[in-house]
Amino acid sequence: MTTLLWLQTGSCGGDTMSILCADSPSLEELIEEYSIEMLWQPSLSIEPTSKLDTLIEAIIADQQALDILCIEGSIITGPNGSGMYDPYRGRSKMSLVSELAEKAEYVVALGTCASYGGVHAAPPNPTDCLGLQFDKQSPGGLLPIEWRSRKGLPVINISGCPAHPNAMTKTLAMLASGLPLELDHLNRPKAFFNSTVHQGCTRNEYHEYDIEDTEFGDKACMFFNLGCQGPVTMAICNTELWNGRSSKTRAGVPCFGCTSPDFPLDQDLFLTEKIGTIPVHLPLGVERANYMAYKSLAHDAAPDRLLNKKMDT
Repeated sequence: MTTLLWLQTGSCGGDTMSILCADSPSLEELIEEYSIEMLWQPSLSIEPTSKLDTLIEAIIADQQALDILCIEGSIITGPNGSGMYDPYRGRSKMSLVSELAEKAEYVVALGTCASYGGVHAAPPNPTDCLGLQFDKQSPGGLLPIEWRSRKGLPVINISGCPAHPNAMTKTLAMLASGLPLELDHLNRPKAFFNSTVHQGCTRNEYHEYDIEDTEFGDKACMFFNLGCQGPVTMAICNTELWNGRSSKTRAGVPCFGCTSPDFPLDQDLFLTEKIGTIPVHLPLGVERANYMAYKSLAHDAAPDRLLNKKMDT
């Protein structure tokens, strides 16, 4: 049996709502088939909060094993580094998480807030928020960058606002099964952060031929003018659809880059920043000079069916 304790910090419950939509495996399958004992989950546990108090005391006293500690929400450190803007029973959740992390075999940050600070870390929020082991893109959050859990891993960051439901359940299933988990440079599981949102997007071909929308409601690419972060964001949104059905870009909404450590960007979400006519941030792995030349040629070669924006069905 794998024990799991789930705590919410930084006023976030979105990842709890998201994981209820998981289907591969579902939350029920995760618990039953992978033998996970949910010691506590703020929204799903039916016991009174006194049960949580007892669990915390037992874990800290090494009387209760803790295999997986899941944290949802940013770590609030204000005011003045005390963390008391986010208290629990007369102490800061910041200090509580630090103490519990030392007892856990694995520590998992669920969502971008827990991973990197997220929405709550955006200025000018006076609460001073961090991720568990990152401050935005900078290594070192609540825990120092050299920190490792009892199993020798750093904090496992399943970022997203909210995190993808299947990325959460699959990662937890891998941990419960003792399978190796390879992490990227931002401590995200590579299995779920190895492709961009752009890959699998139904608007992909429009982008390749430089056919870009200038207003919402059409079918072409939204990267060039409407702020879409899909080509620069690592996530499975278009390769493993939300609820098995759709994604932001398939619904005509730009990707906001919510799995990235610098989310939310301090700019208009629906406007692409440019230098002249070229976006400031180009697709990952693309050089600016090559991109400019390629786009000019691609637009001239665009087939009529795309220029007329008649999507194949």
